[in-house]
Amino acid sequence: MPRATGTEALARLAEERVDHRFKGLPPDAEGLTVAELAAQRRNLFTGGFTTPVLALSAERLEHNLALMETYAERHGLAFAPHGKTSMAPRLFQRQIEHGAWGITLAVPHQVWVARAFGVERIFLANELVDPAALRRVADELAADPDFRFVCYVDSVRGVGLMDAALRGAARPVDVVVELAAGEGARTGVRTESECAAVADAVAAVPTLRLVGVAGYEGEVPRADTARVTAYLRRLTALAAGFDKSGRFAGVDEIVVSAGGSAWFDAVADVFAEIPGLSAPVLKLLRSGAYVSHDDGHYRRLTPFARVPQEGALEPAFRLWAQVVSRPSPEQAFANAGKRDAAHDLDLPEAQVVRRDGAERPADGVTVTGLSDQHAWLRTTGEADLEVGDWVGFGLSHPCTSFDKWQLIPLAEADGTVVDYIRTFF
Repeated sequence: MPRATGTEALARLAEERVDHRFKGLPPDAEGLTVAELAAQRRNLFTGGFTTPVLALSAERLEHNLALMETYAERHGLAFAPHGKTSMAPRLFQRQIEHGAWGITLAVPHQVWVARAFGVERIFLANELVDPAALRRVADELAADPDFRFVCYVDSVRGVGLMDAALRGAARPVDVVVELAAGEGARTGVRTESECAAVADAVAAVPTLRLVGVAGYEGEVPRADTARVTAYLRRLTALAAGFDKSGRFAGVDEIVVSAGGSAWFDAVADVFAEIPGLSAPVLKLLRSGAYVSHDDGHYRRLTPFARVPQEGALEPAFRLWAQVVSRPSPEQAFANAGKRDAAHDLDLPEAQVVRRDGAERPADGVTVTGLSDQHAWLRTTGEADLEVGDWVGFGLSHPCTSFDKWQLIPLAEADGTVVDYIRTFF
């Protein structure tokens, strides 16, 4: 049977049946297709949704997609947002519709998901040395002349393992040398001389093609603007040095890539300094958390706080839970916990309370801890909280918010659910 196109695969998401796999959805929706449920435009608060339920704001999602599209255009950047944040093919599609060059991913499974839904350009921000995965990538490249795949190399041994797995492949795999962000940082080659050795190893094998350099400034030790800028200038100087030595001979474009969600302003500034090289430069930004933003870690770190004239991202997630116990005036418990809420960076933040259709700020309510299925709430005298109330929580860290939910309602500001976002973790 021929493989489904990306458009067909995306359409099939709407044909999936609602069942026990999906948390928070109305019990009477069981058996409906996702499309049928979406067409009902149920209200998140009155349409039978059960708590806990995670919702994504339709308006804020669109705002964030448009903001990063214009930001990349303004700064002459290509954009390959990191798909590991959401692992949601519908969001991949929306990102590409908003000008993304392609999607960044981290591990083979994520690549297979993206390919199943028609993503034609993938940047793998990792060295790939698994033989079975490499052979599948080679098969994908052979079967689809429009498929573009780029991945890291960061060791001579890695080059050898890749070459052994790819012998006989119809097309070479494009690679970029990853420059580490410093001693004690994560992956990557530590010195420029070692980078040259890795590049030489690539040049010596027919299965790989060196097309650029890359790195991740988010791993710079004791990161501040000066240290991040210095690292990024090392990265661009490495690209210029490789080009001067003829290492990019024959390529149509030279890839220079960096950019997480905390320092993309520095990436934009330093990449603007890249001199003319022997081929056009693809200045590839990879920030991913922007798509939903958050109410914690990235709210504090966002570069837009340093450059407010560029705009501002908006937190698009809200987790709704219900108060199920009020054992004392100082304590309450809601029915959402570690299985429902991101908690690796910050605890959820109580933001609003709903009762009888009215919504008000969650004054005097603080999350002090999470059990598997409960949020521990400390309440002061100003907290008006009763059993049965719905509490809306802001979350910190998009990556570990998306991965706890397989089907996420996309809701407008009045609570009307207009679509559902399927994730694949």
